[in-house]
Amino acid sequence: MPLQIRNIFTSADTPPVGDEIMQVLASGSDVHIERIVSRAHATPAGEWYDQDHDEWVMLLRGKASLELDDGNILPMQPGDYVFLPAHTRHRVAATSDAPPAVWLAIHGILEAE
Repeated sequence: MPLQIRNIFTSADTPPVGDEIMQVLASGSDVHIERIVSRAHATPAGEWYDQDHDEWVMLLRGKASLELDDGNILPMQPGDYVFLPAHTRHRVAATSDAPPAVWLAIHGILEAE
């Protein structure tokens, strides 16, 4: 397959208001890299992500906030990133509508620096 340059800001559709789209960019045996576009989205009340793997996530565009199950809210601006060790219960508390939030997420067995 020939090499192609793609742009993370134009490579996927924009979701309807209140939703998000996840797009796998690359994956391997121990890692999964995805682009997530969230438009005025929040994880439904009472639902939590509780993943068996670590996640490193960066907000590239828009605004967002993550909520941890201990009650902490992490407001995020473009360029902010967070390392979530496996089984860190979290949810998306809110994301911007215009522009939609664009995330880069790396899942796997990771070590934070």
